[in-house]
Amino acid sequence: MSLTEELSNLALPATSEDAAAPKVVVDVRAAKKAERAAARGVKQVVVTQPEESDPLASMYGDHALIQSSEVTNRKWTDVHTLTAASQGEKVLLRGRVHAVRGKGKSAFLVIRQRTSTLQVVMFANDTTISKGMVKYASALTKESIIDVEGVIVCPERPVESCSQTEVELHVTSIRCISRAALLPFEMIDASRSEEDIKAAAERGEVLPSVSQDVRLDNRVVDLRTPANQAIFKIQSATCQVLLSEGFQEIHTPKLLAGASEGGAAVFHVDYMGTPACLAQSPQFYKQMAICADMERVFEIAPVFRAEMSLTYRHLCEFMGLDFEMTIHDHYFEVLDVIEKVFQFIFEGLATTCAGDLKVIAQQYPFEPAVFKPLRLTFPEGIKLLHENGFPDVDPPGGPEHGDFFILHRYPLAVRPFYTMPCPDDPLYSNSYDVFIRGNEIISGAQRVHDPELLVERAGACAGVGLERVVMLYCGLNNIRKTSMFPRDPKRLTP
Repeated sequence: MSLTEELSNLALPATSEDAAAPKVVVDVRAAKKAERAAARGVKQVVVTQPEESDPLASMYGDHALIQSSEVTNRKWTDVHTLTAASQGEKVLLRGRVHAVRGKGKSAFLVIRQRTSTLQVVMFANDTTISKGMVKYASALTKESIIDVEGVIVCPERPVESCSQTEVELHVTSIRCISRAALLPFEMIDASRSEEDIKAAAERGEVLPSVSQDVRLDNRVVDLRTPANQAIFKIQSATCQVLLSEGFQEIHTPKLLAGASEGGAAVFHVDYMGTPACLAQSPQFYKQMAICADMERVFEIAPVFRAEMSLTYRHLCEFMGLDFEMTIHDHYFEVLDVIEKVFQFIFEGLATTCAGDLKVIAQQYPFEPAVFKPLRLTFPEGIKLLHENGFPDVDPPGGPEHGDFFILHRYPLAVRPFYTMPCPDDPLYSNSYDVFIRGNEIISGAQRVHDPELLVERAGACAGVGLERVVMLYCGLNNIRKTSMFPRDPKRLTP
């Protein structure tokens, strides 16, 4: 008995004897459709090689296992380079199957390379494309890696569903390099804009979405979405600016004999039978580097904080961008560098990474941050808050202060022990915090340089969490979107 027949029997009307029993209502047409789809799925799984009788059998089929058996010297093309000027070119591409749709004698695929997508078309004509080729392509599973060869053509109408809207690829050869297994979710659902989901709900429609936990449980797949690809390219670009300011990169230990900051937020570990902990900050090693006459140093490395903070902006492990520099006269020298760094982030990324920012905005719409530097002393900030009806808020934050500002000259009592007091008022300190969109992202200070207390020369430092900077710059609502494999109090995998 077929699945349809079994379900049809279940849907028979209840008799008088079993009228009290609950009714099972089944849409028979939907059941038949599901049965046909299941049958197609079985057939599709076995379509890995062409039929021997196909005259174009040499032009498609699963590729043999790549074992570095030969150097082919073939030329590969990047999808993002294809424009209307590429019309007529013969190209070879390798990418993932982002979407596939087969119907009759035609097949339409979308091939994806990172943030770039291209429509791939096939029409059976028994000259360059056989019915077997169309059948083979239609059965490819999404996220499979394929090689396609063909000719670039400019379609009559733009391909709005792809990043390369001006062109499409007419296939002459297609081979699967690696077949993807069943996905935990559809990539199109994981790539869908939150605005689209909201708009559909207002129309009474429900569009599938993927929850944050499901994404993080399957992070390797989730990271393939164009928005995620772009987010981590932005994060990488953010790290480059300090090299242009004469800073030297250093690498410091992450296994320490004692806590690098006060408080109990430290991860304790056993180090060959000796108590140790994970570094909360590289600050003392940066300070040692300055004492070693390195003048300007920075490090990009993991920072560990054992804080039970389940918020949108806290992680137990994050990538810290920390730097330290000597100063000649005033800690404002450090603030000048910080402003240069963030001017590059705000303005430089807007030009050099415009394409990636556009990709992010397609899924997570945001207004570009505007760099207008503003410095306020702590008392000035408190006064502003009081004047605007926030008597109990400390420190200031919010859009009324712009996308970027620096608050400095904090009370000495709330800063670390190594902070230099202000020369005109020992109750205040030569310290500073930096804010983006009202959220603190850097906390720094001029260090005490009395040789009897700490070090032999003056220096100042700053440390920023890369994930938080990118989250705020791109207007994202959760720091886990900018952490490749986030660690918080409830997540230790993958």
